[in-house]
Amino acid sequence: MNLDFTKLDGLLPAVIQDHATGRVLMVGFMNEEAWRRTVETGFATFYSRSRNKLWMKGESSGHRLVVKEITTDCDLDTVLVKVEAMGPGVCHEGYRSCFFRRLDGGEWKECEARAYDPNTVYGA
Repeated sequence: MNLDFTKLDGLLPAVIQDHATGRVLMVGFMNEEAWRRTVETGFATFYSRSRNKLWMKGESSGHRLVVKEITTDCDLDTVLVKVEAMGPGVCHEGYRSCFFRRLDGGEWKECEARAYDPNTVYGA
């Protein structure tokens, strides 16, 4: 489990993918502690660069990510975490995936409907 946390100031990208559909749900960052907690608990845990703290996905929404499989790239500096998403969506804006916009004619357009109301989950 020797991953290379030296390249991005102690962080490594974590691509989060639905284990059943293959859809990319989000990308987060893990430091060594977030990585350890993810492996130990079986729930995806990240390091928030904006809040400078660890956070388990779903700690406020209940929409946790249950780890099914973890792989790494050839350089051991990025992980692919296949998960089962517990809840209607992963994105804090209310979508199933954080990748809900598609470039169309030079403009970003929403390409799916909201899965849940984020105001109900997170408050206004």
